[in-house]
Amino acid sequence: MTQSSREGVIKFQLDFQKGPSPSAAQLHELNAWRTIFKKLGLVGQDPERYDGYGFGNLSRRLSDQNGTVFLISGTQTGHLQKLLPEHYATVHQCNPAANQLESSGQIQPSSEALSHGILYQSDPEILWVMHLHSPEIFNRCDQLNLPCTDPAADYGTPEMAAEIQRVASVHNHSMPALLVMTGHQDGILVYGSTVAETGNLVVETLSLALQQR
Repeated sequence: MTQSSREGVIKFQLDFQKGPSPSAAQLHELNAWRTIFKKLGLVGQDPERYDGYGFGNLSRRLSDQNGTVFLISGTQTGHLQKLLPEHYATVHQCNPAANQLESSGQIQPSSEALSHGILYQSDPEILWVMHLHSPEIFNRCDQLNLPCTDPAADYGTPEMAAEIQRVASVHNHSMPALLVMTGHQDGILVYGSTVAETGNLVVETLSLALQQR
């Protein structure tokens, strides 16, 4: 697959196999938080933003699997009001350094799957990852003293995955945690061991950002 700087374009080498969708029971929490984030404008699709491509994606580690198998929302699903099981992919193997990923399901995984995968690989306590787009948080990252990736690292690339791993390793003293993807317009990543704490951190940080002048 060719490289592109466009939002929402898969850049990694993908080995995708058609297969069963995740069970609905595995998706209740992800879909609930996705609904919240969509109402807040942190997930979605807007012709006036990012060349009209969908933005934002959520994932969870599969606790009944060994290694770093995880579920993630499918590519270009931001326009959908509600995601069904067929809108999620299962990632079986992720090799950010080699820019490779193996997945299955009825849809290909989000273009940010490498970013999710590197976090799951970096810490077994990370069970939830949320990639969102917030201009308010992004533009006030310095005021909020938020950890940031190198602006030279583009989204969906091994360089961005390496930057995420670097930043997470420096700030691994507490979870949930939030970092700003400086080379990815308005992009933020939040991750943690419980879905409620992880999602609430986004809302709390957005509130703080809106209080800045």
